[in-house]
Amino acid sequence: MIFLPQLPLYVIAIICGLLSFLMTRLFMPKIIQKLEEADIVGKDIHKSWKPVVAEMGGFGILFGFVLGMFSGIYMHDIIAFPLVVVLVVILLVGMIGIVDDLLALSSKSKFFLLFIAGLPLIWAAPPNVGLLYLITIPFALSIGSNLTNMLAGLNGIESGLGVISMASLTIACIILGKYDVTIISMSMLGALVAFLYYNRYPAKIFPGDTGTLIIGAAIVCIAFIGRVKFIAFIVLMPNIIDAALKFYSAGVMNRSQQKPTQVNDEGKLVRPEVGFKSLIRLVLRKPIAEKDAVKIIWAIGIVFGVLGILVALTMPGILENQTLVNFLKIKEMFYHVGYLL
Repeated sequence: MIFLPQLPLYVIAIICGLLSFLMTRLFMPKIIQKLEEADIVGKDIHKSWKPVVAEMGGFGILFGFVLGMFSGIYMHDIIAFPLVVVLVVILLVGMIGIVDDLLALSSKSKFFLLFIAGLPLIWAAPPNVGLLYLITIPFALSIGSNLTNMLAGLNGIESGLGVISMASLTIACIILGKYDVTIISMSMLGALVAFLYYNRYPAKIFPGDTGTLIIGAAIVCIAFIGRVKFIAFIVLMPNIIDAALKFYSAGVMNRSQQKPTQVNDEGKLVRPEVGFKSLIRLVLRKPIAEKDAVKIIWAIGIVFGVLGILVALTMPGILENQTLVNFLKIKEMFYHVGYLL
């Protein structure tokens, strides 16, 4: 590196996360203003007064993530190639999200386009993997992106679950000593935390498919490059449960076939008497406030996030992680000090 000394990977990851947070936090008000001026807005149908809210806020997430990743690429040229590949994949997925927000793609078209967007990720796959592993990557990216796109619709639910997923994956990768992929997770985490400030109840902006698709894509990129597929599967379990309920009850649906959750006279969410099943509607066994429903979904996400971290702790080879070894030594030292006292 020309201007900077070679920093440890975990320091680079922290810098990437902070930069992505600051950029998204700084530019989001301007993005909201520009979207409203361009009339890229939608009604928040889950409130009795039906406020008009800016849409396609995924621009802000994408903007912060890209700058965070660029800083990681600049500061660690040894791992620049896989980071560049991930950046290209996320940008392609973001472009598909933009088209979907504007034109409302069919489920089949979106799946196919996401599959194409996932193909470059093959070149960033770990060495010495089989053909089946490589073929699985674009399929997994398309499925994962759709999963985080399906569990959506309430203020803060998508970005909040994204924060939980990225935080869990970051901790799991640190435990396993996979510091390179924490650059990806921290860059997305920083942008999502900043975006959540504007997307939480009452939302000032919605992420749109531009935002929801890239969250799932980032999780899949981390899963395959970091070889933490099982942990990523656990972290995505709320989305998997939601998708399974929808497919079981109604098969593959387009948006025109979906009946939204209703709001009663007290302003609480009520699930329709007929229609498809989902994780949100499973939570709505009785009328409940929107922000409370979101908190319950977040809690479910936290449970699976913690489970993913626990799985990382049980995986072989973690004692080779020097960070964990140092932590265990400190813990042992405090144990002996406590015993002497």
